[in-house]
Amino acid sequence: MALATSSRATPVVAVLAFSGIVVSLMQTLVIPLIPELPELLHSSASDATWAITATLLAAAVATPTIGRLGDMFGKRRMLLVSLVLLVAGSVVAALSDSLVPMVVGRALQGFSSAVIPLGISIMRDELPAERLGSATALMSASLGVGGALGLPAAALLAQSADWHVLFWTAAGLGVIATALVLALVRESEVRSPGRFDVAGAAGLSVGLLALLLGISKGADWGWGSGRTLGLFAAAVIVLLVWGWWELRTRQPLVDLRTTARRQVLLTNIASVVFGFALFAMSLVLPQLLQLPTATGYGLGQEMLTVGLVLAPSGLVMMAMAPLSARLSRSRGPKVTLMAGALIVAIGYGLGTVLMSEIWELVLVSAVIGAGIGLAYGAMPALIMGAVPVSETAAANSLNTLMRSIGTSFASAVAGVLLSQLTITLGGVELPSQNGFRVVLGLGAVAALVALAFAAFLPGRRPAPSPAAAEPATAPAAG
Repeated sequence: MALATSSRATPVVAVLAFSGIVVSLMQTLVIPLIPELPELLHSSASDATWAITATLLAAAVATPTIGRLGDMFGKRRMLLVSLVLLVAGSVVAALSDSLVPMVVGRALQGFSSAVIPLGISIMRDELPAERLGSATALMSASLGVGGALGLPAAALLAQSADWHVLFWTAAGLGVIATALVLALVRESEVRSPGRFDVAGAAGLSVGLLALLLGISKGADWGWGSGRTLGLFAAAVIVLLVWGWWELRTRQPLVDLRTTARRQVLLTNIASVVFGFALFAMSLVLPQLLQLPTATGYGLGQEMLTVGLVLAPSGLVMMAMAPLSARLSRSRGPKVTLMAGALIVAIGYGLGTVLMSEIWELVLVSAVIGAGIGLAYGAMPALIMGAVPVSETAAANSLNTLMRSIGTSFASAVAGVLLSQLTITLGGVELPSQNGFRVVLGLGAVAALVALAFAAFLPGRRPAPSPAAAEPATAPAAG
C-alpha cells in the first residue's frame, strides 16, 4: 500500500537516501589510508590490500542474496540487518591494530552493500506514484554521492585525528541511519513467498568470489599465473553450473528468464560498462592531483584537496536526480540513460585535454558526475519497468552487482595500463601522462558502449508506479 500523502513520503525518502550515502561512504573510507595501511596494520603492502578486497568480495556475495531475502522476508527487515552489519564492521575496524581484524571489519562493512537496492525496492512498494521517479533516482545516485562527499571528509579526519576515528564515525552514522529507519520506515506488505534457494546462493557466491578475487589480485599474482587462471576457470565452470541450476529450480535465487528480458539484460550490461566508466575518474583524477609537480603534469596536492576536487561531482549527481526523473517521465528512461552515457563520454573527452589545472579537473569531474547522475537515476526505472514487484529487490540488487563488477574490471585494466605506461622520476616509476590519457579515453569509449547498448532498449516507457506493478505477490501474513 502506498503512503497516503507526499508529505509523509518526504522523510522516508530522506532516510533511505541518507542510509545509501552512509553505506557508500565506507567504500571511500580507507582511500586516505592506503599508502599507510602496511605500517598501520603491521603487514606487507600486498597483504594490506585485503582491507579493500574483502569489502568488494563481501558486497558481491551479500547484494544478490540479501536482495532476494528482502523480497521474501521483508525489505525493511533486511535493510536493518545490513545497517547493523555496517555498524558491527565499523566497530571491529575501529578496534583493530592488525590486518586480520581489519579485514573482518571491512568484510562486515561490505555485507551492507545491499542497502541501496533494498531502499529502491522499498520506495517502489511504498511511495506515491508522483514521488517514485525522483526518489529512486536520488537513491541510486547515493552510491556516487556518498563516495564523492566522503573522500574529503575522510581525508580531513585522517589528517587531523587518529585513523581509528574514521571507523568510529562510520559506526556512529550507521547507528543514526538504523534509528531513523526504525522510526520512520515501515515494513512493506509486498512479499515473494517460497523457499530460499540455498544452493543458488552458494553457487553464485562461489562463482563471484572466484571471478572478483582473480580480477582484484591478478596484478599481484600475475595474470598468467596458475592461481589467477585457475580462479577464472573455476568462475566460468561454477557460474555455468549455477545458471543450469537456476533455470531448473522452481524458486531460484535469480530468475534468469526475467533477467534475460531485453530491457533487464541490456540495462545490466550498460551497468557493467558504467561501473567501468565511473572508476576511471576515481582512479585517474586523484593520482594526477597528488603526483609531484616535477613530473610536468602532476599538481602536487594533498589528499584533502583531492577530496575537495571530487566533492562537486557528488553534489552534481544529487542535483541531477530530479532532472533524471523528469526526463524519464517525459521521454522515457531509455532516453535518460542514453543522455547520461553521452555526457559521461564528453566529460572523459574533456579530461584527456583538461588536466593541467585544478579547476579543469573540477570541471571534468562535475561533467562526468552529471552524466552518472542521469544514468544511475534511469537504471532502476528501467529495471522496475520490466520485473514483477515481487522480484524488485533481487533485480535491483543484481543491477547494483553489475556496476560493482564493472568497477572491478576497470580497476584491473587501468592498473595494468598505468603500470606499463610509466616515466622514471628520482629512480621511481610513476604513471605517465599518456597513461592517464589512455585510461580516460577508455572511460569515454566505455560510456559510448553503454550508449550503444541503451539504444537497443525498448522504446519509450513511463517511469513505473506501484499501481502498475504486476500482481505477482500476496501481502505478507500478519
